[in-house]
Amino acid sequence: MFKQLVLASSNAGKVAELQSLLADQGIEVLPQTQFGVPDADETGLSFIENAILKARHAAKLTGLPAIADDSGLAVHALGGAPGIYSARYAAMHSALQDGESKDAANIRFLLKQMAQHDDRRAEFHCVLALVQHAEDPVPLIAHGRWAGLITREAQGCGGFGYDPIFWLPELQKTSAELSKAEKSQLSHRGQALRLLLLAQLQA
Repeated sequence: MFKQLVLASSNAGKVAELQSLLADQGIEVLPQTQFGVPDADETGLSFIENAILKARHAAKLTGLPAIADDSGLAVHALGGAPGIYSARYAAMHSALQDGESKDAANIRFLLKQMAQHDDRRAEFHCVLALVQHAEDPVPLIAHGRWAGLITREAQGCGGFGYDPIFWLPELQKTSAELSKAEKSQLSHRGQALRLLLLAQLQA
């Protein structure tokens, strides 16, 4: 098992979550920004393709093993959108407003798109890719899924991204209202990481 990994992400929320999740395994997660690595071009058409692209990019520029996360929200009524474009959903549709954060814009735009839909089902997806080096022919892949519903307004101030509008019926709260421990146990990212660690132990 690696003692040190580069995380191929500049997303502060993802960095914090993965650092916390992997700390229990004795693995130090170093964000790619620590090495001056720019974000990779996400030219893939799936979470898996983009995760592998990002992991190889970070490994190539640092010379270290790398882990990458590609994740997003798939809403049934919107045909799986925003999907791989979750982080830039509002920007892609020129829906950003002055002074508005990216997360706030994405939430506002998604709720607008969902205004006329009664089917509120959605899933968070997270694909993690781990490469030992840039040319690794057998990257380890893990896919976590987390089912919920889209609320009609934001609730809670924890987490990041779409967490304030991702409702968990069994808990009667949004992802943004969960404790860090609860989210680590339930989330798509926590699921994917546990699967990845299991695959690494079996490799």
